Amino acid sequence: MPQAFDFRTIPFDPARVDTSGKDVGRRVYWKLYATENLLRVIIHSVLKAQIGADWWQAAVASDIQREAQRQRTRFARRPWHGSAGSHDIYFTTLFQLNEILRANSNLFLPVIADVDAWIAKIEQIRLPRNIVGHMNWPSTTDRQRVDVIHADIHALATYLSQSGLPLSAP
Repeated sequence: MPQAFDFRTIPFDPARVDTSGKDVGRRVYWKLYATENLLRVIIHSVLKAQIGADWWQAAVASDIQREAQRQRTRFARRPWHGSAGSHDIYFTTLFQLNEILRANSNLFLPVIADVDAWIAKIEQIRLPRNIVGHMNWPSTTDRQRVDVIHADIHALATYLSQSGLPLSAP
């Protein structure tokens, strides 16, 4: 594959738009997808273990619950589209996931000793995630940040699993 450049910074050619998109998808997007969804699994698994199956009602702020329900309703009105998922956590943003983590940090501390560092890490990828999610070109620093946090969350999931926490997708 030819080296990709941000198509907006070089003479325009429609093929360069394709090359840019393929590069961002191949190198960045999938890592953000995996990171965000692993975070959902970790939040779900820890809170389910700490609170029980009804953790969503007990641990999530009412404004986040309302917004998730609003998003769920939007999807339900258009059943010909795919759904975000079967659990309300799939209808949350990265910011909201971080807020759930922050609000329940006392419940995460017994299994994730550096929960505050994780809150900060997630905050560091919010902007790069939005850049990529809105089909823009991430900087080299953003790509490196995503690479590191993706590797770190995989290591965290492995650690939690090996520590005896059953990880499960909601």
